[in-house]
Amino acid sequence: MTIPSLKNYILPQPKDFPSNKASWLFEPHRAILLIHDMQDYFLQFFGDNSPLINKLIENIHLLRVFCKEKEIPIIYTAQPKMQSDEERALLNDIWGAGLNRSPHLQNINPALAPNNDDIVIVKWRYSAFQRSSLEKNIKDLGRDQLIICGVYGHIGCMITAVDAFMRDIKPFLVGDAIADFTLEDHLMALKYVAEKSGMVVSTKEIISSVNFDKLNL
Repeated sequence: MTIPSLKNYILPQPKDFPSNKASWLFEPHRAILLIHDMQDYFLQFFGDNSPLINKLIENIHLLRVFCKEKEIPIIYTAQPKMQSDEERALLNDIWGAGLNRSPHLQNINPALAPNNDDIVIVKWRYSAFQRSSLEKNIKDLGRDQLIICGVYGHIGCMITAVDAFMRDIKPFLVGDAIADFTLEDHLMALKYVAEKSGMVVSTKEIISSVNFDKLNL
């Protein structure tokens, strides 16, 4: 009972994205970048030298560079390498022991390693807000928009976007900067967020957004 071996697929492009119900203005001075669960443990299931993960890392790197240039705070999530049965609770019933089996893979991928001025929060549940300081961090920084990238799209990324929406924080899910179990799961996550809880955007739209009054989706 664990995450299965995952097959590579080509990341969806903006032409594949669903239409957004919302038409929020992305404003860098109101935003935070959330790099979600980019730990070696979660990436290993795609295999060595995965073309999907290589492209994912490339796009997240572009977002990260943009955010550094625009002084957009960056927050990482990372699950702890040792979790008791009480801490994991129902996760054990679905995923088994998780990182407890491979504590040496707990680190965030070195290509995206946090800097000293980045924030790393401990992740306990699908939503990055649960049992964490994420909402307080966002409010303390005076922000109310959340750029979401990382893995896995239809689990943590999507659920975090939904939870952000319910906390009146506008989520921008970057459709070509998340990866998932399958292309079908990936597209499902994009559709749900676009229709129910946020906006689906591309890496290019985020890093080019300062040149436009509004994201043209």
